[in-house]
Amino acid sequence: MPAARRLPAPFDRSTFRVADAVEHGIDPERLRRADLAAPVHGVRAPIGSVDFVDAVALVMRPDQFFSHTTAAAIWGAPLPQSVRSVGPVHVSTTRDGSRMRRPGVVAHRLDRPRTVEHRGFPVSVPAQMWFECAGVLGQDALVAIGDHLVGSAGLATADDLRASIRPGTRFALAARRALDLVRAGAESPQETWLRLAAVEAGFPEPELNVDVHDGAGRFLGRVDMAWSEFGIALEYDGDHHRERDTFRHDQRRDNGFVVNDWLVIHATASDAHRPAVLFERLRQAFEVRAVGSRRRSA
Repeated sequence: MPAARRLPAPFDRSTFRVADAVEHGIDPERLRRADLAAPVHGVRAPIGSVDFVDAVALVMRPDQFFSHTTAAAIWGAPLPQSVRSVGPVHVSTTRDGSRMRRPGVVAHRLDRPRTVEHRGFPVSVPAQMWFECAGVLGQDALVAIGDHLVGSAGLATADDLRASIRPGTRFALAARRALDLVRAGAESPQETWLRLAAVEAGFPEPELNVDVHDGAGRFLGRVDMAWSEFGIALEYDGDHHRERDTFRHDQRRDNGFVVNDWLVIHATASDAHRPAVLFERLRQAFEVRAVGSRRRSA
């Protein structure tokens, strides 16, 4: 079979509706060739550049919008890897409209939703999206999204999240419990996990993103979490800490902490799966401070 003729722009490089291509004069038989994928009935996309959300967006009605974890992804909120890689697309319909029935789509119907266009897509507003996620995510993941919204992203406030909770609905209690744990200072989902895990392990809740100074007032550095009264810091080292310049900076900074009697505990991604050793080191740090305190008071 001869190679398929190249489609005219913009159909050669983007997801498109079959009806639009036919109206443009493209032979329907051409749209069945193997260089095109059919992610959704009535939609085609060049092989190798298929985006299911883009495809679904082309067949949504005006009363439909992306919600739940799909809206979270569009807003750039952190999501568990399992949701990012294989999660379904969530589409909600306003009030009494008929729900979308398509493979790979989880359909919802919401009364009086608040929506906006973001990145070219109709989506739930951030605070509403957060409450929607209470029905499909666990507590830690919901807290991480909340931390992101009220923190570095600046997309909502804690009051916005609280106002989004609909009393008497199925997931209102789960949302309230998660909101109690949301903090504005967290700057990454890894920091959220580390804070929640440390508190769950019995440690006092730490301060977040603390600027540390020496006795003369000179800035030593910012730490992810700290118990300043004990001179203990807990740092999450992501992959970028392996880069040479970052590693050297960390070494110089940690030297300053050491000589100023700070104990700095470092966590990595591997500690998320086996945190026992990490928290044992943290317990030892608190014990060192407790022993020192007892000696000074003796």
